[in-house]
Order: sequence, then structure tokens, then C-alpha cells
Amino acid sequence: MLTNNKMDGESMTQDLEYNLDDRKATILKSIISNYLETGEPVGSRTISKMTDLNLSSATIRNEMSDLEDMGYLVQPHTSAGRIPTDRGYRFYVDTVMSEKQETEEAQSALLERVDKLESLLIQVAKVLAYNTQYATMVTSPKLANKQVKFIQLSQVDDEELVAVIVVGENVAKNQLIHVSRSLSNEEVLKFNLLLNTFLQGISVDEINLELMQTMKKQAGEYADILESIFEGIIDAVHQAEEMKIYTSGASNILKYQELGDMSKATALLETFEDKTGLNELADEALKLGGSEQSDEDDSHKIQIYIGDESPVQNMKDCSIITSTYQLPEGAKGTIGIIGPKRMDYKKVVSTLKHLTDELDTIFRKSEDEKG
Repeated sequence: MLTNNKMDGESMTQDLEYNLDDRKATILKSIISNYLETGEPVGSRTISKMTDLNLSSATIRNEMSDLEDMGYLVQPHTSAGRIPTDRGYRFYVDTVMSEKQETEEAQSALLERVDKLESLLIQVAKVLAYNTQYATMVTSPKLANKQVKFIQLSQVDDEELVAVIVVGENVAKNQLIHVSRSLSNEEVLKFNLLLNTFLQGISVDEINLELMQTMKKQAGEYADILESIFEGIIDAVHQAEEMKIYTSGASNILKYQELGDMSKATALLETFEDKTGLNELADEALKLGGSEQSDEDDSHKIQIYIGDESPVQNMKDCSIITSTYQLPEGAKGTIGIIGPKRMDYKKVVSTLKHLTDELDTIFRKSEDEKG
């Protein structure tokens, strides 16, 4: 639970020298973890069930007494369990952040990777349109796993935080969050602990009002700030779920006489403009093999829709060839080429296969460099 207690520079420096053995460290982390979840003082019997130390309650009580003497725990009243002091929180934060250091470093790399991926997909759409002289679409990868993996808050200024949220297969989103009052570094760290304790590992679909109320209760007088942070995180998670569509070469369609009729051309261009139908096409392509013309032996699932086979009403006079690409983490996206029914099928299929193979190589190389 968040507290009002502040730590000055001298005490913080002193707290960096913990000198705890493994047993005390494990017990202390278990106490704080349980307290973050329940908000209730933690007793020795609870800890004996949480850890795999195989210690008796009496031994754990002795260790808890030592931790209290060392300033990591406090007993609110006689016969009650213990709760962490700021020194205890500092130990927990530093330990958790140390254990998470590689993860945090990965978050920065992930954000950079997201920007690079978007630029790459935009370029793919342009190159395909130029090389084929048809219209093209490329979608961002779609989440297969909606679990919250990690959340990291950092302070931008007195009124803004930035949250990095990693969802599913290492899909990172960042979100600026406005807060009603300035927070200390200690308070931001405690928010990080609270958010990861409750949200880490759960599905986006499981984040509901009941969970929010439980977290607000833990936050105490900081409940209003938690609500702002929570709303920002939910917005970012929903953005991560959304599929972006990048298009190019829509005007190429006008070059073909059979598609040059004013009404047909207008309908096609509107489809590329609002992208609603393209979402349907991408979802259909991601079903992998939904069309009878699907090449089942191809790992990227080349699919060919001719005329009325198209899942997009305004493209019934066209042929569409789609393929899927996959990131190393499992998220999948769609690449599509739209043209007249007399399109050069052999060339387009060959181009798509070559392109998806190249993307695989790029993604694997990026993953190897990251590792």
C-alpha cells in the first residue's frame, strides 16, 4: 500500500547497504508481496505457506523479528503481523528493479523496434505498389496473446508520467498520463509495484471494474491518481490490440479499363480511404487457409480471391492475393495486393513469397541482435 512517508537522501543511501542473507531476503520479499496484494499485516503462518524454504512458523517469526530490528518491518500492534517500512519498500523496489533490469532494457529496445517495424511496413506497401503496379495493403501484427507482461512508469514532469506497457508477445506501447499532483520518485516506484503486482500476467479481458476498485483500495489517498494511471494503461492496451493498415498505390487501379468506371473506381478508392473493408480482408487472411485457393503447403498461407470470392463487397470486380508474415514472438500480420482479375498471378504470388521470406530474414536477424 502506498504511504505518505518520504525518504531523505541520507536514509536512502544508507538503505542501499542491506546485508541480508538469502533467507531473510526471501522472507522480506514474500511479506511485502503479500502486503501489496492484501493491505493486511502479514503473519508467519502466511509466509510459511508462500515460500519454499520449509521453515517452521517459529523460525520465520524469529527472522521477522530480526527484520523488524533492522528497520525493514514494523508491527502495527501487539500480536499483529508485520508491514513494510520505507526501508523495506526500498529493498523490495531495488531488488525487483535489479531483477527486472534486463526486462527494462528490453522495453527501450522494443519501443525502438515498434517504430522501425512501422516504417518497414509502410515501405513494404510502397515498394509492392511500385513493383506490381497494383494497389497494396500491409497490416501491423495482430496480438495473439493479450496478457499484460510488464508495466513501467517514469516521471516526465510534475504533471505527467509516461507508462511503457508490454502486452502478449513483447508488443510495447507507451502512453503519456496526466496526474493531478506531483509525485516523488518513491511514490512512482510504489505505483510500479502496485500495478505489476495486480496486472502482470493477467489477460486484458480480465481487467474490470472490480479489479480497479481493489487496486484503488490499496492505493488509499492516491486512488484518484491511480485511476488516471489505470485509464491511460487501458487506453494503451486497447491501442496495442488495434490493427493498423498501411496502403499504397490505390490510384494504380484507375489504370485498368475494367476498373476505371466512375462508380467502381469511387467505391474502391473509398474502401482504401476508410479501411473498414480492408480490416475484414485482413481478418479473413489471418484465418490461414480460409479460401479454397489457399496454398496449404506455403508457410505464409498465400490466398487468392477472385471476383465474388472476395470478402470485401467493393472488391468483387477485383482479384486479391494475400499472404501472412509472422514475428518471432508469434504476432501475425497480412500483406495484400489488389488488382484486376487479369492480374499477373504468377508474378504477384512469386513477389509475395519472396517478400515474406525477406521479412522472415529481417525479423530473425533483429531477434538475434536483440538476444
